[in-house]
Amino acid sequence: MTKRNEAPAAATRCVWGGEDAYLLQGATQVPVVHSVSFGYEDVDEWQAVALGEAPGHIYGRNTNPTVEAFEEKVRLLEDAEAATSASTGMGIISSTLFALLAPGRRVVSVKDTYGGTNVIFQEFLPRFNVDVALCDTTDHEQIETEIAKGCDLLYLESPTNPTTKVMDLARLAQAGRKAGAVVVVDNTFATPINQNPLALGADLVLHSATKFLGGHADALGGVICGRTALIKKIYHYREINGATLHPMAAYLLLRGMKTLSIRIERQNANAMTVASFLERHEKVARVFYPGLESHPDHETAKKQMRGFGGMLSFMLADDSYDAVKKFVPRLKFAHAAANLGAVETIVGPPATTSHVECTPEERAAMGIPESLIRYSTGIEDADDLIADLDQALTAI
Repeated sequence: MTKRNEAPAAATRCVWGGEDAYLLQGATQVPVVHSVSFGYEDVDEWQAVALGEAPGHIYGRNTNPTVEAFEEKVRLLEDAEAATSASTGMGIISSTLFALLAPGRRVVSVKDTYGGTNVIFQEFLPRFNVDVALCDTTDHEQIETEIAKGCDLLYLESPTNPTTKVMDLARLAQAGRKAGAVVVVDNTFATPINQNPLALGADLVLHSATKFLGGHADALGGVICGRTALIKKIYHYREINGATLHPMAAYLLLRGMKTLSIRIERQNANAMTVASFLERHEKVARVFYPGLESHPDHETAKKQMRGFGGMLSFMLADDSYDAVKKFVPRLKFAHAAANLGAVETIVGPPATTSHVECTPEERAAMGIPESLIRYSTGIEDADDLIADLDQALTAI
């Protein structure tokens, strides 16, 4: 049956969303606008745009047509009121935290967020007299207790990087909003295809667009969506701080997002196949993937996710860093690199990827063992990935 008066499906929004207003002279693709400034013949119109009273662009550090098209596509996929971007994932995370927090405010989060985020919580925010409470990631009662003590901002990440822990976003968002907190969710691992935190009660949802949104490991970027009033605050901080998304990067991210839905569908399937294989392998001690029934948060993941994602991690039976160093280079169909979410499979330990900024002791405190291997599943043939893993595991 033909859909009438309904919003297009996610796969359609990935391809068409947010582009109509930016197509020029019959072009079918959004152009890369490199101009640093934008001129006006009428001074009154110029001033109205500069003051945000009329649509338009003034200066590239503030806004840009190509960047705006990218933001609009993500906004539509997250079904949000507004969106803004930054030059990297950490650019949007730091802009959000520093825009919404101030001396004397209190933020509640979890111990094993992405390493760069954790550094902000443990090193930078305390310098500005922001009170930071970091809880055990899956201890929802502890998180709720800390929220009840006072919370201005609740920062969640689900699934987590790299241990793929899953938090009950609806439950925690309800607790955060009851306390008057702004609820922020890092949705990088899940993507808008698998999960929409705003629909679960969050106020803001952010992505390192460098990862799955772009999907081709060739453009840096970060983006956040949510209520207009909050996005305006984050945009204002970012425009003054200067972490502006480059228009060429925005173009590459736009191009990558056209295949987001189909890529995620394949990566979901590949990751599930790989995780099931690893769980049965005698050389593997433990596998962390929300799609497995053995995952402690499997039921929560089933409740709030439409797919379990392309990310997994695992521990070798030989629980040593030396075994990791022997295993990783033997893989033929995986880049040993500090990235994730690309069409190619990418592999590496947290010590060189997600938590390279942290000491071994800090990683241990977050529940991240040195012998853990993070595996970002690509879109290759699943049988080839399994054969590749098998030969590398057998060799050690």
